[in-house]
Amino acid sequence: MMERKGRFRHQSLQDKKSIQKLLDAIKRGIAKGEVEFGDDTGDITLEPAGLMNLRVTATVEGDQSRLDLRITWTNESIDQKESGKLKVKGG
Repeated sequence: MMERKGRFRHQSLQDKKSIQKLLDAIKRGIAKGEVEFGDDTGDITLEPAGLMNLRVTATVEGDQSRLDLRITWTNESIDQKESGKLKVKGG
C-alpha cells in the first residue's frame, strides 16, 4: 500500500516458497542496482549502491516468531554536506 509519496508498504500472507521467491527477486535487484516493489495501490523503485548497512533482528516471544531485515544506504542523487576532515585531540 502506498502510504505517502516515496514510501511503499505491503502486507500479506505468504508461504515459505513464495517468500523465498520474493527474497530471490530482491537479491537479483540489489545485484543489478534496481529493486522495484509494487501492488494494486502503487509502486516504488529503489537503486541500492555503494556500501549498505544491514540490520538483522530475530525474536521469539511465546508462540510468535519475527524476522526483521533492514538494508539502508545513502542515495547518491541527494547532495551530501561534506563534514570535513575528522580532527581528534587527546589530553
